[in-house]
Amino acid sequence: MSASAQETALAHWLAAGLRCIGQVSIAKNTGGDFVLAHREDASRNDLLQYRRTEDASEIVRFDDAGSYRPLKTAPNLRHGWRLVLPDITALRIALDLFYPGRLAAFLAWEQSALIATPLRATLERQTGMYRASAKISDGDADTLVGNFCRSDGGCLRTILWKRDENGAVASTRLPSEKFDRRFDQTGLGVPVIPLLCQEACNLLVAEARKTVRDVV
Repeated sequence: MSASAQETALAHWLAAGLRCIGQVSIAKNTGGDFVLAHREDASRNDLLQYRRTEDASEIVRFDDAGSYRPLKTAPNLRHGWRLVLPDITALRIALDLFYPGRLAAFLAWEQSALIATPLRATLERQTGMYRASAKISDGDADTLVGNFCRSDGGCLRTILWKRDENGAVASTRLPSEKFDRRFDQTGLGVPVIPLLCQEACNLLVAEARKTVRDVV
């Protein structure tokens, strides 16, 4: 999806009332700037202010405890910041730093162009040290996905993929809302730009390999 197409779509989503994405709120100040902040910091007036698009990279790098965040869609975005941006282009770039590829994914979904890949297909195409991940049993995969991908402590993406080509649910341990793109995965219950997950991520693949290795 082109940058201009994403910006047009982003402007449309905001106008439609979708002013949150993941743990980030999007507002406008009286000067017309876009103002981003952690959704739980809306009432705070002591936030550290940033004004460069690339500052988003710093904001997302570590959690509140100072630990590195390998998964950007994990529900551990740090608090205490405000990012002020001048226009829709800066906003798009910043949001893509907060949640890489998710604007493009939602736009592709709206255009019926987003293809979801079953977990088994993702695991079976792995090579090298990750080839063993394909040996994970259905039961272990069900448990792993249920723990690793849960919204409360795991990942805020909405899962679109199935476990296999037969259409088995990704995990029976996850609530139905985890597969509903209209649901706010933070649990705050407001309209959001969803973080769609069309394929298992590399971190989940690595955990599948670890599970197989531990079983063996």
